[in-house]
Amino acid sequence: MNRPRALRRTLLATLVLCALPGASVYADESYPNRPITLIVPFVAGGSTDLIARLIAQHAGAQLGQTIIVENKGGAGGSLGMAAVKRSKPDGYTIGMASVSTHGSNPAVYKALPYDPIKDFTPVTNVAAVPSVFSVNPKVPAKTMKEFMEMARANPNKYTFASPGIGSLGHVNIENMMMQGKFQLTHVPYKGAGQAVTDAITGQVDALTDNLSSSLPFIKQGKLRPLAVLSAKRSPELPDVPTYAELGLNMKEAGWFGIVVPAGTPAAIVTRLNQAIHKGMEAPEFQRKLKEMGGTPVQNTPEQFQSQIKAAIARYEEVAKKANISLD
Repeated sequence: MNRPRALRRTLLATLVLCALPGASVYADESYPNRPITLIVPFVAGGSTDLIARLIAQHAGAQLGQTIIVENKGGAGGSLGMAAVKRSKPDGYTIGMASVSTHGSNPAVYKALPYDPIKDFTPVTNVAAVPSVFSVNPKVPAKTMKEFMEMARANPNKYTFASPGIGSLGHVNIENMMMQGKFQLTHVPYKGAGQAVTDAITGQVDALTDNLSSSLPFIKQGKLRPLAVLSAKRSPELPDVPTYAELGLNMKEAGWFGIVVPAGTPAAIVTRLNQAIHKGMEAPEFQRKLKEMGGTPVQNTPEQFQSQIKAAIARYEEVAKKANISLD
C-alpha cells in the first residue's frame, strides 16, 4: 500500500469530519481540559446563585474539572446574560438562566442587550422553585381569599414589595391582581434582599419571593404564606394552596437552567447536558435542593428551548395587559 497516499486519505477524512455541522473531534475527545466559568447574572446568596453552586459542584465532579461560579449582577440579570452572550462558544463559559432572564425580562425590556433565543443554546433546565406570596403577620388575613377580599374592599390600601419595576415578582403580582380583580400599591426595591427585609419588619404588607429565600422567615413566623406559584402544593408548605387552587391561571414555578453562547458545538452541549444530569442524581444535590424548596428538572436542549419560548409568550401577554415596559 502506498503509505503517503493512505496518509493523505486519513487527513482528508479527518478534515471532512471536522467540517460536518456540529462535529468536533476536540469536543468529543478532550473537552473539558481546563476550568469552566459559570456566570450567574445575580448577586451571591439568592436562589439562582445557590442552585448554580450546586450545579458547579456536582457537574464539575462529573466533568473532572472545576466549575468557577462568577456573579455578574445588575439590570435584572441582563448584564450577566450579556456577558455569556459575548463569550467564546467553546463550552468554557456557561450561564445560569432563569425565568427572569429568559421569560419576564424579554417581555418588559424594550432593549435587552441579548436575544434570549438567538444568542444562546439551551443545555438543560435544572430546577423548579415555587414562589410564595406572603404577608407580614400584622395583616389580618389568614388566607389568600381573605386577603383578596380585603384588597378588593380597600383598593391600593395594602402594599407589596418587589425586587424592582419589571422584575419577575412585579410581573407575577400584576398578573395575580388582574385575574383576582383587586389592586395593591407597588413598592419596588433594588433587589430582593431589601424587599424581604421590609416585608418582615412591616414596612410593606406583602411580597412574592422564591420559596428558598422566604422559607426561613416563614418558619420563624416572620412571614405568613398565603399562596404558592407552582403546579402543585409545596411539600414544605402542604397547607398553603397554589394559585390555581384559588382560581388563578398561574401554574408554573420559577425555573433555573444552563445555557451556553450560540454557536457552541453540539458535542459540547451534549457533554454538558449529560454531566449536569448525572451530577443531579447525587443524594447531596437532591437533599440540598429540597431544603431550598426546589424540585430537580431534567430535559433536553430542545425541550428547554420550548419552555423558554412559552415563558416569553406568557409574560409578554401579562406585560401588555398591565402596561409594563422598561427602556
